Amino acid sequence: MKTARVLILDDESTLRTALFRLLDRKGYTVVTAQRIDEAKSFCTTDKTFDLAIVDVNLPDGDGLEFMGFLKRLNPSTEIIILTGFGTIESAVNATQRGAFHFLTKPFSLEELMSVCEKALDHKTLQSENQKLRSELSTKYRFNQIIGESDSIKNCLSLVERVAKAESTVLITGESGTGKELIAKAIHYNSNRNNGPFIAINCGAIPSELLESELFGHVKGAFTGAIANRVGRFESAEDGTIFLDEIGDLDPSLQVKILRALQEKTFEPVGSTKTVTMNARVIAATHVDLDAAVADGRFREDLYYRLNVIPIHIPALRERKSDIPLLLNHFLNIFNKNKTQTISGFSQEALNCLNNYSWPGNIRELENLIERLSILKGFGEVQLTDLPAKYKSAAACFAETGIVDLPDSGLDFNSTVDQFENALILKALEKTGWNKNQAALLLRLNRTTLVEKMKKKGLMAKEDAAASLAVKRPYLDWDAEA
Repeated sequence: MKTARVLILDDESTLRTALFRLLDRKGYTVVTAQRIDEAKSFCTTDKTFDLAIVDVNLPDGDGLEFMGFLKRLNPSTEIIILTGFGTIESAVNATQRGAFHFLTKPFSLEELMSVCEKALDHKTLQSENQKLRSELSTKYRFNQIIGESDSIKNCLSLVERVAKAESTVLITGESGTGKELIAKAIHYNSNRNNGPFIAINCGAIPSELLESELFGHVKGAFTGAIANRVGRFESAEDGTIFLDEIGDLDPSLQVKILRALQEKTFEPVGSTKTVTMNARVIAATHVDLDAAVADGRFREDLYYRLNVIPIHIPALRERKSDIPLLLNHFLNIFNKNKTQTISGFSQEALNCLNNYSWPGNIRELENLIERLSILKGFGEVQLTDLPAKYKSAAACFAETGIVDLPDSGLDFNSTVDQFENALILKALEKTGWNKNQAALLLRLNRTTLVEKMKKKGLMAKEDAAASLAVKRPYLDWDAEA
């Protein structure tokens, strides 16, 4: 652990010596000075001070002015001000200028030591918070989201344009597509990135409890309310509140959220006090809100209040050319985290995964790769390694082109899509991946065939291997609704 560097600036030699001995015994690196010009000379080196103990009245100037100089050099330096003439005004003035604490002489060395330890703990916490914010900002940069397809690029282009705005955003998309991650990308690239990101799943909390979660409550507001509680809207002050699955919201709460968005105010449950809201609102849902409004399940006025900037995240089946990148991404993660050595996928397995409709989207793909990394462990993933539901359609189409209609039924669009994929692959394999000849076999224009291959992410084994070798930065797509 790095040794803290402490500066003591005081013209009383007895006190200066006592403080030096106290802090030196605690293991700190201590530098002492009795004049401001002397202290400034110590600050010209490349080594910064973690803590400074500064007297207000010095022979060559004002200690508070020196504190300003020190803060400009290194804003993270914590400063304790000492004075022999303590007043409330001077204490307030010192703290307003950035002092951590204000002590009036005489004071005990134990009291000073306690304040020093608290100041250094505060600096460590601030440093860790700053590091975390930096890591989060890096993690959620737009160019770190996996995808080369036009659909995801268009989505991210819109996200990048709206991040700096203050407007309300409505993110739509199927479960598992990455709605919360897009919301975090907006927050951490906005002007509110130093504020909190507060997420709440409106569909996961009973409606009778959700109002208190959102707006807070006062003691005695209802049975069990034994103390005041701050709600999520208030916790998101100067930051962003993410209302996930807003489409599942109870109608009675829709009215209260509408008022909060319109008036920028709300009242905690059981309170008559109005609280001002200063948080950006991002909402998300997998529900078709247009249909919900038409059916009377969702308020039209709230829908338009939320839908200022709509962002739709495409389903994975709509961006199949990104599947090799995502497979490679999650394979690298689980190989590293679980010390597995899976080398990749066979052409048959890759084609099968490309043909699959992915109803669970990226979350389902991640879960599959985790399962394979545990059960397979090493080597190349073969078609036989895949669970039955991922290879059943491909097996049906491979030889006969006939689908067995199960009693439980099937997804017509997905099945037709998989049948089309199987036909194209069969023609390509039969012609040695000669696109001209395959197009003749299928009685398609070559350009039509190429566009279909691009859209579906169908490629020859060597092209697939090259695509899997592409390594891109990434966002973790787990823990998202």
